[in-house]
Amino acid sequence: MDFSYFFWIIFFAFTVWPMLRQQGIERARMKLIRAIELRRQSRLITMIHRQEAISILGLPISRYINIEDSEQVLRAIHLTPSDMPIDLVLHTPGGLVLASEQISHALMRHKAKVTVFVPHYAMSGGTMVALAADEIVMDCNAVLGPVDPQLGQYPAASILKAVAQKNIDKVDDNTLILADMAGKAMRQVEDFLTKLLSDKLTPEAAKDLARTLSEGRWTHDYPITCDQLVDMGLPVVRELPAEVYDLMELYPQPAQRRPSVQYIPVPYERDIFKKTLE
Repeated sequence: MDFSYFFWIIFFAFTVWPMLRQQGIERARMKLIRAIELRRQSRLITMIHRQEAISILGLPISRYINIEDSEQVLRAIHLTPSDMPIDLVLHTPGGLVLASEQISHALMRHKAKVTVFVPHYAMSGGTMVALAADEIVMDCNAVLGPVDPQLGQYPAASILKAVAQKNIDKVDDNTLILADMAGKAMRQVEDFLTKLLSDKLTPEAAKDLARTLSEGRWTHDYPITCDQLVDMGLPVVRELPAEVYDLMELYPQPAQRRPSVQYIPVPYERDIFKKTLE
């Protein structure tokens, strides 16, 4: 019996076949992204974070908004004409404040309409990004979350509250420094949220909502529903296109790492869609 035959079958099953399957999923994603772009006459960007696993040890890896994501989103926006709408499919637990603010600022500066689609959830920094959009389209059960800054494992608001309740002479220097950083972080986030909301609400309402979202009123994973967002005066639509659900199905949780931000990496012109349809 030629055991080399079985060896090559096993080798193919464990190495080549997963690669071919992943390439097929990648092609299907790009095909669907392009179809959505043609139908909506827009640039579609996805920023989707799943909890993935290392194939050998099976250890979970939490994905979140990082600098690599902000670089890729900014690049996609740069390759999009100023008069072309941008659609962003967002699924994330949040991430770095710096990266979230960069993405939000770039979306806010884009002259054409920006629409954020939230099929399941966009928490923390993801909520900040969503608030930069002209319109937020959500599944009726999807949620956003508070944007109160976190320092390490502790909420900034809780650090300030804990220090305020103690005799200042009994608080060590490290905690005082941490409290000073917490205060600065909260002011920074509140100011930025106020700026994001200024074109959607009155100045007073924008400041009040920015404070509500950043002051630590709720726990960091508190789910803010569509109804609550509408009551807050935000431009929320509760009719998610069927294509977005189909697109999410093409982002499974594979064992290997993959880019979390994707778009067709070429500059667009306004007449590109007409040429394609012809």
